[in-house]
Amino acid sequence: MSFISVENLTTRYNTSKGLVHALENVSFTIDEGESIGIAGESACGKSTLGLSIIRMISNGKIYSGKIQFDGNSLLDVNDDDFDKNIRWKEISMVFQGAMNSLDPVFAVQQQFEQVLKQHNFKGEMKKTIIESLTSVNLDESILKKFPHELSGGMKQRVIIAMALILKPKFVIADEPTTALDVLIQAQIVNLFKKLKKDGQSFMIISHDLAVLSEVAEKIGIMYGGQMVEFGDSSEIFLEPKHPYTKGLLESIPVLSKDKKPKFIPGIPPNLVNPKEGCKFYDRCPEAMDKCKKDPPKFKTNSGYVLCWIYE
Repeated sequence: MSFISVENLTTRYNTSKGLVHALENVSFTIDEGESIGIAGESACGKSTLGLSIIRMISNGKIYSGKIQFDGNSLLDVNDDDFDKNIRWKEISMVFQGAMNSLDPVFAVQQQFEQVLKQHNFKGEMKKTIIESLTSVNLDESILKKFPHELSGGMKQRVIIAMALILKPKFVIADEPTTALDVLIQAQIVNLFKKLKKDGQSFMIISHDLAVLSEVAEKIGIMYGGQMVEFGDSSEIFLEPKHPYTKGLLESIPVLSKDKKPKFIPGIPPNLVNPKEGCKFYDRCPEAMDKCKKDPPKFKTNSGYVLCWIYE
């Protein structure tokens, strides 16, 4: 049995312009101890996928699909039980822009204590907080400091420590290295490598494919609210199948005079009442007439791809 299994997950938002089809029939599985990286352009559904798993969708809802976690169906758990027993205790999330989410008027220790009290923690608070800080390579001396006294990397690690404090089995990290300089990014990547060695499972959502290649065994490529390709990290990076995946990899700058990065022409699709067919059709260099119909799921060595090329 898979540790996490997401099957045909569909999530939509209500807006003044109509329903936004943020996620359409997204599926993937990972085993215990594995981690998954989610990549794609802005507004492709990456953050919505994480928020759907932790059931924190605002101004919208999960319309259909299944989320199995450690043998339990998450969508069948009532809101109170999910809040008390699953959210943060079993599954936690580092939200996008998290390093700016610390309250500036409270010291770090007070903010950790608020998290523990919110979840009715009965153990020894100070000891638990210090253990969580140690896991992200922070010293207990920062407990008396306020957020403005911390560097960007320290704030990001404090937020990650808060997500780890109740020892959840699965952590979702949404753009954990965005807006950090390259040295701090390296610290955060090394932190996730350390957590991975310790057996922690996580989902990292990122624009940065290099980061995902360092820490994730499985990769899901999102486009237009769909997971257009899913598989082992090695297969995605060495033998990409979907034209969009190929375009993403070809757009990465390399230090070579002979190879220049390419860009994907066009703009992402409008997800308010999207048209039928492959969402990448208007931008795809390999588009065919049949691509005007919704592509089925074709099996690859380690996952699947949504593309008529492989019919």
